[in-house]
Amino acid sequence: MERRRIAFYAPLKAPDRGSLSGDRRIGQLLMRALLEAGYDVELAARLRSRESKGDVARQQRLRSAGERWAERLIRRYLRRPAVARPALWFTYHLYYKAPDWIGPAVTRALAIPYVVAEASHAPKRDREPWRMVHRAAAEAIGEADIIIALNSDDVGCLEQLVPAHRIAKLAPFIDIDAYRPRHTKEALRARLGGALGLHAARPWLVCVGMMRAGDKFASYRVLAAALLRLLGLDWQLLIIGDGPCREAVEDLFAPMAERVRFVGKVEPESVVQVLGACDLYVWPAVNEAFGLAFLEAQTAGLPVVSCQTRGVPDVVANGETGLLIPPDDARALALAVEELLKNDAKRMQMAAAGAHRCQRLHGIAPAARRLKTLLDPLFRRRD
Repeated sequence: MERRRIAFYAPLKAPDRGSLSGDRRIGQLLMRALLEAGYDVELAARLRSRESKGDVARQQRLRSAGERWAERLIRRYLRRPAVARPALWFTYHLYYKAPDWIGPAVTRALAIPYVVAEASHAPKRDREPWRMVHRAAAEAIGEADIIIALNSDDVGCLEQLVPAHRIAKLAPFIDIDAYRPRHTKEALRARLGGALGLHAARPWLVCVGMMRAGDKFASYRVLAAALLRLLGLDWQLLIIGDGPCREAVEDLFAPMAERVRFVGKVEPESVVQVLGACDLYVWPAVNEAFGLAFLEAQTAGLPVVSCQTRGVPDVVANGETGLLIPPDDARALALAVEELLKNDAKRMQMAAAGAHRCQRLHGIAPAARRLKTLLDPLFRRRD
């Protein structure tokens, strides 16, 4: 049977260019899942349409560049035999700062389905200097045959643009095999403990987060405030991450500096070794969409303590694989960490439940099955 060809586009960040951010990783994972679902996937364009400062002139230039990209792609595709053309266009991460100037035009010209994954709609942006790009994003979302939501928090506003039956949920996912520790916790602890000057017998907390202004720094601030309340307990903290605010983050943790180790930037393949050595993943996730790091931590065998905000409940089952507390509440965060530090059996039960849940719901294989279920009917409808 002929494999269906999908044209893939990520207007925010091309998945094969630049440093490996969370957004690029999700783009890569979606392409892998589409391949596993039985489709041929080609990266259609690398135009980055993101404009973050409200520069209307630059927005116009990006719109013109997108229109030229679309014209070139249409000519290129129409020169191909029909069986070699894309049978579906798939855009990942569409919102007002990164509208899709290419996909809608190509899908209209080729009469193929248009699918959008991780779209968001913010009605408050329908004003200058965002009006043009906000409306362009809204129009593209409105044209989509299916909108695939990775974050339940996006659904309410999307339903202002399209009927609910055109919005489908896809559980966030990772490469499960890549985050299963290859060594025992004891072996990993012995290796890391010696290198970082940590006591192997004391509980190890861990978090992963870029050190930049805004929501990430706010998360570090809440975490530091929570841990200051727990100096009477025995714990150590490993912080994976780096960035322009590192000095300010270090200042937040200065009152407990003897317990905290800044691991710095760690390559993705090495993160699992650090996670596998630890006991508890703690991150406040201020205004965080959902966070792949939560899935990575649970796959590595760590329960999670975080906040019940935005898409975090999509990846952490409160009371089953971790504890979720009200947003920005340092006192509640401290109490949740204390509860799991004092209850080894509960912590271990949650660790096992998290690893099992990720295997069952949050791997590439279940994502591929879900995508096939959603996309195959679109192909049949156009045949």
